[in-house]
Amino acid sequence: MIPSLPRPAWLRLGTIGYVLLFMGFLFLPLAIVATFAFNDAPYPAPPWRGLTLDWFLSNAQAGRNGLFADKALLGSLWTSVVVASWVTVLAVLMGTANAFLIERTQFRGKSLVSLMMLAPLVIPGVILGISILAFASRIANLADDLWGLELEFLRPGLPLVVMGQLSFIISVATLTISARLKRFDITLEEAAYNLGATRAAVLRTITLPYLRPALVGSAAIAFLMSFENFNTTLMLVGSDSPLTVMMYGRMREGATPVLNAVSLFLMLASALLALSLLRRDRTTQ
Repeated sequence: MIPSLPRPAWLRLGTIGYVLLFMGFLFLPLAIVATFAFNDAPYPAPPWRGLTLDWFLSNAQAGRNGLFADKALLGSLWTSVVVASWVTVLAVLMGTANAFLIERTQFRGKSLVSLMMLAPLVIPGVILGISILAFASRIANLADDLWGLELEFLRPGLPLVVMGQLSFIISVATLTISARLKRFDITLEEAAYNLGATRAAVLRTITLPYLRPALVGSAAIAFLMSFENFNTTLMLVGSDSPLTVMMYGRMREGATPVLNAVSLFLMLASALLALSLLRRDRTTQ
């Protein structure tokens, strides 16, 4: 269809209806969760009982422990931030190395290596978590039996959670950075070498500044993917539960509007992160 030609009324109405239905499908559940975070009722669902901030600020008289006074929930939130930060740093560093390996080097079996790097993306998170847990536990048991070494980082806990999440998030970082590196004009580096620049100087002043948008984007994606991951994390977590696992446990015990308050807080944080990235992209263009 040519965009400049007038469209019939039924097609315009159908397009508007489809867009409204699609946006409602995406955002209506989020709007309901955000609204009932302020509901003056001990359950996170309709009917509406009035406006309150108890699920954020607490109310000792009513026996309500709000989000900002729930030490266990805040602790799990901080645990998720720590795990996501480690995963982000490692994913960007290793993803950059993988991108250079794929785009700048030639070796036998390169296509197979590239394919294997993407394999974790198609493996279900539960299967990936169970496989990593079984493999790490066997190595830890073997080291304990043979040499008497207790490798705690291979037992269920935050180090294993970081390793498990990194196993598939690094693939996303690799794809993002490789796509940017593939479009790089390598003659810029060659000109710098001809002028006497060192490899470190070329990397610092030419290559990495060009890759900066991909590095920032992959870091944001890695952080968000790590923060919201549940399937793999559940299989590898120890005594320190990240937020997703903590919320799952709370839901099984009986949901309260505090979980709605947490969801609203995360939605606002994600929106601010996305807006800051969009603003940064516009200023760098």
